[in-house]
Amino acid sequence: MKLWSGRFQKHTEGIVDDFNSSLPFDCRLFRQDIQGSQAHAAMLVKVGILTKDEGEKIQQGLEYILKGMEEGSISLHQEAEDIHMLVETLLTQRIGEAGKKLHTGRSRNDQVATDMRLYVKDTCDETAQALHALCEALLTLAQQYSGDVMPGYTHLQRAQPITLGHWFLVWFEMFLRDIKRVQNAKEAADCLPLGAGALAGTTYPLDRAFVQQQLGMQNLCRNSLDAVSDRDFVLDYLHAANLCMMHLSRLCEELIIFSTTEFGFITMDDGFATGSSMMPQKKNPDVAELIRGKTGRVYGNYVALLTVMKALPLAYDKDMQEDKEGFFDARDTLLKCLSLITPLLTTTTYNLQTLRAKALDGFTNATDLADYLVGKGVPFRDAHSVSGQLVAYCLGKQCALNDVPLTEMQKFSPAIQADVYDALSLDTCVNQRKVLGGPAPDNVRREAVLGWERLKELR
Repeated sequence: MKLWSGRFQKHTEGIVDDFNSSLPFDCRLFRQDIQGSQAHAAMLVKVGILTKDEGEKIQQGLEYILKGMEEGSISLHQEAEDIHMLVETLLTQRIGEAGKKLHTGRSRNDQVATDMRLYVKDTCDETAQALHALCEALLTLAQQYSGDVMPGYTHLQRAQPITLGHWFLVWFEMFLRDIKRVQNAKEAADCLPLGAGALAGTTYPLDRAFVQQQLGMQNLCRNSLDAVSDRDFVLDYLHAANLCMMHLSRLCEELIIFSTTEFGFITMDDGFATGSSMMPQKKNPDVAELIRGKTGRVYGNYVALLTVMKALPLAYDKDMQEDKEGFFDARDTLLKCLSLITPLLTTTTYNLQTLRAKALDGFTNATDLADYLVGKGVPFRDAHSVSGQLVAYCLGKQCALNDVPLTEMQKFSPAIQADVYDALSLDTCVNQRKVLGGPAPDNVRREAVLGWERLKELR
């Protein structure tokens, strides 16, 4: 018999039970549900609604159920509407009448909101930890490759020389911002709704601050209607997850491109690549491709919950049961992707000679030639034109700017002197880019050191 069946004259149709049940997916909330129930029971004893003996029986019963579920001796796959009903039913079966008193002063509406907030907080901690590991790997790689030259791109065309260390710091900045967003999502979730009841609180003299303290929550939800109908905190995490997956997808896109024979910038470790069932020569970047592909499903989970919430009347509606599956899937997907991207990056071989050769081969020092001419007193627009003409000349001769004889260069501008070759050196090109945020090796090393400090501040 269902715990709420008193008002009903007939049993729910089996097909409705199956459609209505959330236990197959909300069963993962069992720890948070029991944690919330333990705090609620302790408070009921404190305010005199439960006797000390009843409270002890409830606590012992809940501990037994928690241990059984963790160890697997109590199945989470039973006939119940949701995890809340399952725990309460199991508790009553074990300790009798006292178990029926646990739900005094609360509703499943504020109960599930509490469970979800606790779960989101835990998820934020797990996600931040995984992001910290990724950022640490990126800083280590940036320091290791601080002086190694590679081509930078715009429009996927070679543009100017940068350093590989600078490239790693790009992703560090993105994922550092993701840590902050995850921390903001945790802050949003860190508010206790328990005590809001179904929507209008309760007449019982509940001590909500005591429960808040027991559960380690930073704040109390100040409006009972908002407390049970708010799912902004879930959306906050999904928003952070979406941006993080977008960053992962962009990183993987570059890794995929860089691993092609046409680029040859990197060689992925055999442990993080796959082969072809037909073509024996293939080495496919499947891990990176799957991360890129899974970004779409995380986006979908975010849009799905936004759509569910967009026109719901106050307070709680069954539609809000749809907050869980998408959130769980996004959480699982993001954490799995983060667990893979870090070792993928650290085991990859970075082909430094190829990176340097491609930077030189693509006229990435053409801007530096124009800047050199500006230093000789030539207006920038004229210098830009001279550099462009020399690039066209080199394309015809199939050579690099550095290979053009001085006498030929001087036909394009008499301002060019013998020191031009030092200015066109790739090392000079990157070393001179010392402006804050630039790719100069000294900059990269300094920013990496600061990066460790910035990362530490987010612990």
